[in-house]
Amino acid sequence: MAQDAAAGHSGGVELTRPAHWRAGVILASPHSGRDYPPWFLAESVLDPLALRSSEDAYVDRLIAPAVAAGAVTLAARVPRVVVDLNRGPEDLDPAAIDGLPPRRLDARILSGLGVVPRVVARGRPIRHGKLSEAEARRRIEAYWRPYHAALAAVMDEAVATFGRAVLIDVHSMPREALSHLNAPRPDIVLGDRNGASADPGVSARVHGALTGAGFRVRRNSPFAGAFVAAAYGRPGQNRHVVQIEIDRGLYLDEAMVRPHAGYAGFADRFARVVAELAGIAPAAPGRIAAE
Repeated sequence: MAQDAAAGHSGGVELTRPAHWRAGVILASPHSGRDYPPWFLAESVLDPLALRSSEDAYVDRLIAPAVAAGAVTLAARVPRVVVDLNRGPEDLDPAAIDGLPPRRLDARILSGLGVVPRVVARGRPIRHGKLSEAEARRRIEAYWRPYHAALAAVMDEAVATFGRAVLIDVHSMPREALSHLNAPRPDIVLGDRNGASADPGVSARVHGALTGAGFRVRRNSPFAGAFVAAAYGRPGQNRHVVQIEIDRGLYLDEAMVRPHAGYAGFADRFARVVAELAGIAPAAPGRIAAE
């Protein structure tokens, strides 16, 4: 841990504060957790490498420089395959969890990507059979609620201290997720739920920081933002959420889930972006300026 930062670990959550929080900016990584419980590995039919295919691997490391630049970072330690922190606590999949009453389900849940996932990348089942509802809710209480309690508290603190909160929710996407797009494909997809989760000035500021570093950016397609953006993005209440999806191929050997030779160069470029974003400061209502 850097000397100018304070980090805390609780309930599978890592919250790191700068010595001086400049502007109420938080960078979060809910899908980079890689602390796999032994009981989970024992119940899964997949090997550890296959399980890791669902990680936003090393995104927690990519956002870490934001702390030295004056932003708070929040990262999950629990893996996404245990519980998905970017889904709602009631997004339970009846194909994965026993005894649930029938109800309408959205496409993510039907595909096996509920709050307790049924599959990893390419639709591979995580386990044989179903979990009990009690076990699913135990995971939500043990891992989901602490993360969201920490996120809600730091958002509230930012609003109380700076008059607004800006959450940059950082993810990574498989390169194949963009295979349907014509070249040149984007490096990063920025999502603000088509303006519903962030003021246009905030989104423009994030977009400008990314393009200024030479990244190709696409807006709201194919990823506009999921649960975190919908639940926490309230621009009218000075709470702004912008989701970033990074093409994993820029820094990761996806087959082996480890950094490739281009990781250091990408990490340096992205560090410049997060340093710029850490200084997004309160301005006049409805506007965001650089500090």
